[in-house]
Amino acid sequence: MSSLIPAVIVPAFIPSPSQGVWHVAGLPIRAYALCILAGIFAGYWLTRRRWVARGGSPTVLSDVMFWAIPFGLVGARIYHVITDAELYFGEGRHPIDALKIWHGGLGIWGAVGFGCLGAYLACRRAGVPFLGFLDAVAPGVALAQIFGRFGNYFNQELFGRPTTRPWGLEIDPAHRPDGFADFATFHPTFLYEAIWNVGVVALVILVGRRFTLGHGRAFFLYVAAYCAGRVWIENMRIDTVNHFLGLRLNVWTSIILFVLAVVALIISARTKPGQEDLSSGPAAGQPTPIVSAGAASGTDAASAESATGTATAAGATLVAESTEPESTEPEAELDSTGGTGPDAATSPSAAAATDAEAIVVENADPASDIPAAGGERTSTEAVKDTNTTAPAVPGDGARD
Repeated sequence: MSSLIPAVIVPAFIPSPSQGVWHVAGLPIRAYALCILAGIFAGYWLTRRRWVARGGSPTVLSDVMFWAIPFGLVGARIYHVITDAELYFGEGRHPIDALKIWHGGLGIWGAVGFGCLGAYLACRRAGVPFLGFLDAVAPGVALAQIFGRFGNYFNQELFGRPTTRPWGLEIDPAHRPDGFADFATFHPTFLYEAIWNVGVVALVILVGRRFTLGHGRAFFLYVAAYCAGRVWIENMRIDTVNHFLGLRLNVWTSIILFVLAVVALIISARTKPGQEDLSSGPAAGQPTPIVSAGAASGTDAASAESATGTATAAGATLVAESTEPESTEPEAELDSTGGTGPDAATSPSAAAATDAEAIVVENADPASDIPAAGGERTSTEAVKDTNTTAPAVPGDGARD
């Protein structure tokens, strides 16, 4: 019975891809570029979920990523060219090769550093908390690195020392470095780093659910966790790089960044507990409220309102006083019989004044006996005393 079951041959190594470039309608489609693009989309997807979960606007996030991604790609290439300048400059080298990004060569530290610079500029323009953005994007960067490392697999680059383990990576003779032509399988450091980054993504997310990671702490945790794995993975690689004090340059970079990230994580936890509010303001797509100086406090607002009311009342009083009629003609003198002098009898102004006094007499309150200012009696009282022949007008009689 067992002889009928076909034997399954399991290779004792991981085979390398037969090709990394496909031509479609005359255009080269490179696996390395596809892996980078897949990483960008995956990282953006995870970042968007975390950003929206904290109340941020997807549109605002897209605007920030529009700056961060191009800066990151350019920075990744710049870092690689600077740290491996001997591959592009010098005798027998072609500087134009530094622009051929499709041949591989993107430094993660340049991508993170320049990407942060682009994000900072965008956040500053939009008024968005920069550290809040870093916390949201932290696991997304690690996720993007997972996809990006498979681009190294298709290019057959950045592998480790020779090994006979079952998971050893087969490398074609054309891609083996000098001195290793007799070895066929090597440590798949691209796979080690991809698996390590899966743990970094899980670590940042799970710790964020257990503790409040704000003000850059999620990002600092990502940097420290990634650097811890990069140190031992980097020491396994055999590609030609610059060394400093017996260690590869990227190992020193990882050590320094690990220390800085741990220190920043501790300082942030002690000085700025909690998280930034992304559910309101520019991060949520809302305009920044403008508060006037007079409304800075409740007391100032109440004082301003009281002052406004007082000014309004005073204005009303002034208006009322300004509407009272004032006589511009001199008053006619009354004689002892209640009449006027010879000149006043023929004066139109005197006649108008007499009519006005008659109206005052009609509207006056008979019971009122309040003297005018200065102890003198008013003109109404004078009229009442001198004109004794006028009939009394009851206070509640008919009026015109």
